[in-house]
Amino acid sequence: MFKKLLIANRGEIACRVIKTARRMGIATVAVYSEADRDARHVELADEAVLIGPAASRESYLRGDKIIAACQQTGAQAVHPGYGFLSENEAFARAVEEAGIVFIGPKHASIAAMGDKIASKQLANAAKVNTIPGWNAAIETPERAVEIAREIGYPVMIKASAGGGGKGLRVAFDDAQAFDGFSACRNEARNSFGDDRVFIEKFVESPRHVEIQVLGDAFGNIIYLNERECSIQRRHQKVIEEAPSPFISDSTRLAMGAQAVQLARAVNYQSAGTVEFVVGRDQSFYFLEMNTRLQVEHPVTECITGLDLVEQMIRIAAGERLAISQEQVQRRGWAMECRINAEDPLRGFLPSTGRLVRFAPPPATMTAGQPVPAEGGVRVDTGVEEGGEIPIHYDSMIAKLIVYGADRADAIAKMREALNGFVVRGIASNIPFQSALLAHPQFVAGDFNTGFIAEHFPAGFKAELVAHDDPDFLVALAAAVHRQFRGRAAGISGQLTGHELEIGQDHVVVVKGAAGQHRHVPVRIQPADPGSGRVAVTFEGGQTYQIDHGWGFGDIRAIGHCNGQPFTAQIERLGLWLRLLHNGLALQAQVMSPRAAALLKLMPYKPPADMSKFLLSPMPGLLAEIAVAAGQRVEAGQRLATIEAMKMENILTAAQAGTVAQWLAQPGESLAVDQPILSFA
Repeated sequence: MFKKLLIANRGEIACRVIKTARRMGIATVAVYSEADRDARHVELADEAVLIGPAASRESYLRGDKIIAACQQTGAQAVHPGYGFLSENEAFARAVEEAGIVFIGPKHASIAAMGDKIASKQLANAAKVNTIPGWNAAIETPERAVEIAREIGYPVMIKASAGGGGKGLRVAFDDAQAFDGFSACRNEARNSFGDDRVFIEKFVESPRHVEIQVLGDAFGNIIYLNERECSIQRRHQKVIEEAPSPFISDSTRLAMGAQAVQLARAVNYQSAGTVEFVVGRDQSFYFLEMNTRLQVEHPVTECITGLDLVEQMIRIAAGERLAISQEQVQRRGWAMECRINAEDPLRGFLPSTGRLVRFAPPPATMTAGQPVPAEGGVRVDTGVEEGGEIPIHYDSMIAKLIVYGADRADAIAKMREALNGFVVRGIASNIPFQSALLAHPQFVAGDFNTGFIAEHFPAGFKAELVAHDDPDFLVALAAAVHRQFRGRAAGISGQLTGHELEIGQDHVVVVKGAAGQHRHVPVRIQPADPGSGRVAVTFEGGQTYQIDHGWGFGDIRAIGHCNGQPFTAQIERLGLWLRLLHNGLALQAQVMSPRAAALLKLMPYKPPADMSKFLLSPMPGLLAEIAVAAGQRVEAGQRLATIEAMKMENILTAAQAGTVAQWLAQPGESLAVDQPILSFA
């Protein structure tokens, strides 16, 4: 077994590998860029080596610097994590040639599966189901149209070297096939330096189901059941679960057998994932093989009880697989939500900056440790409170994993865990995740890869959150207000005869757009003096018995409402209380009926008119200015480009006008809503 290994990655996956290595008694070496000098993975590792500037291409993508760090520290092996160099065949070969063990498959296996055209041809030879299509590079858009007609619409046009949704188009007719071919080819050339494009049949209502495999150097290969990864936004996975709520036992068996056949065909030695697209009739076709650890590997760990990072390390060290196919377990249900630093209310634009508050829900499971039989919550993250979310890397800041007895139990656990996940200072996609989990079709397991595009076609809006009882938040605001008033009443030194008296009749004013607030009369009564429990009664007679367990200065509140447990978030913003529960955010003031009546008479002060300014929709780097001061621009014309988290965002003119002056310069870091230019 290795005495020391280096992790050629950052963030949560680097921290995840460190946990298992530490349990196995293996010393760890972290590498870091200048932007990650104070990162959590650097703090957790036994040693750390600076490998370059913030940009990935000058640090985490520099294989020569990583190999030099191994030689400098005496690390005997390299774990690449996922992303960066994890599926780079040249890096794996260079590591091996330097006498260092690559904790992953052999470079030949990476090469065989890294090319989508070659991998599909290899899958055909291994008798693995493949989607009907044209498996060779296509040269012209005219030929693409001919092939699409032969296969039959709809078809999927894909770049051979594509990934992450780049170089991919779906065509339903000749015109879309012609234009899609050209667009894919250009995108692939610019993104990957490889413009080869092929075409295959598009499976309608498809589900994305993948099989986890393990192989050792002795020819033993097993599969560890499947993961359902169909909840995707723009081809990026959002929620993953294991097992799949859709496929049958016979389909699972057939998919597993084919995944093993493919792994055997490339002499696969490590953990890997064979991805399939599954049709409504449970027909399944090979998509690609990921020759690395997957982001969503924790859900497989939960249902099998295996530590996949440990298995990778043991295989790389030359050990045999410790279990056979018959010994692979499938128990309970696991689910993972990717918590990303992005703003769902602003079109999922990246959100960077300092984590003013970062308090994940209490974890009862942890990576690298046995899974509790009763289930629980696990948080894999590479950040901590006070840390910085840099603009240079991807947006994922944590993975929230739950394990339950069945799917309904897992969904309930996940909803409560999301309710208690506190993130402040940056925006996160937690409200969107909550809305997905509450959707009836998701709860029923009736979804495919087009689920988000179908149900959120215009993006995510706060009004799309379907809370099962919105009045609960109104009642909770009233209960918290009673706690504030109770503290005020207990202040010593009050003038005799003029002490604060707390009435029972109040009005909860729920903040609305443009000053159109909702006034909800309630009666607040302590249920038991000194207990902290209150009864909140609405005009219609509905009563909420609340014991909220919230303390001043806290954000997370854990308590009971009418005997049922809940987790919510409460914070004070000036005179308003902000409450969050099950994806719904509500701002409220609680006041006397007289004060509420006077509030109705107050004039509404609209926000300042910013239509004469171009505002930055996200934090990022102002990469380009496309127009000059004094220049006339038309609606839709490109004005500027902002870069953040591997994304390029082009800002265009909303209407025709003349540029007055630039208020920011190229290379400048921008905050959300910072003015970039003004119009005359």
